[in-house]
Amino acid sequence: MAKLPVLSGLDVIKILKKVDYIVDHINGDHAILINRDNPSRMISVPLHTELKKGTLGSIIKYSGLSRDEFLALMK
Repeated sequence: MAKLPVLSGLDVIKILKKVDYIVDHINGDHAILINRDNPSRMISVPLHTELKKGTLGSIIKYSGLSRDEFLALMK
């Protein structure tokens, strides 16, 4: 399994936008994203300069992507 890189919240948002997630609103220091195809699927992304590995892993899991799919979207 590929090791997760260190990413900021904004980096993660840019990647998720490639798979039809959009920023619905910002609540404090978190961006709330929804999926255009399935608006009930929401993800909260902290707008930190570095996300912890566990937080990033959870975001990937909730997005419905595998780690490999997420990492491929980075390129």
